[in-house]
Amino acid sequence: MIAGQATAKYVRTSAQKAGLVLALIRGGDVNQALSALQFSRKKIARDIEKVLRSAIANAQQKPGFSGDVERLYVSACYADQGPSQKRVRPAPMGRAYRVVKRTAHLTVAVAERPEKKKAAPAPVKAAKGAGAAEPKAPRARKSTKTGGATAAKKK
Repeated sequence: MIAGQATAKYVRTSAQKAGLVLALIRGGDVNQALSALQFSRKKIARDIEKVLRSAIANAQQKPGFSGDVERLYVSACYADQGPSQKRVRPAPMGRAYRVVKRTAHLTVAVAERPEKKKAAPAPVKAAKGAGAAEPKAPRARKSTKTGGATAAKKK
């Protein structure tokens, strides 16, 4: 099974925001993931799309790749937290607020789905006797309530 991986480091977004978009594509086919990212309204989707295209290209360069991109799927994708930049913002009355500018490391891994082997058709069994088998009658259920069928039997 061929796999490819790509990582983008120090992307200017929080890992939580990137994780929301990555959850959309996790486990899906590559073409569906690309279209989902293309039509997503999140800004981080463009960066994730670049990483996904890079992972696809990395998988295509591996020896033994079948050449069929249709068989690739997103096997893993996650966003790790990167270093945060601490900044100071002036506030009223001589105070200062701290602003944390977060970064994230985006990782996307794609893998090739194994080919589905065609199973041999199951042999058809001949029915016993001349007619087909008759369906069984449903079994009567035991009642667990006190006023049910078991209470009528006791009386």
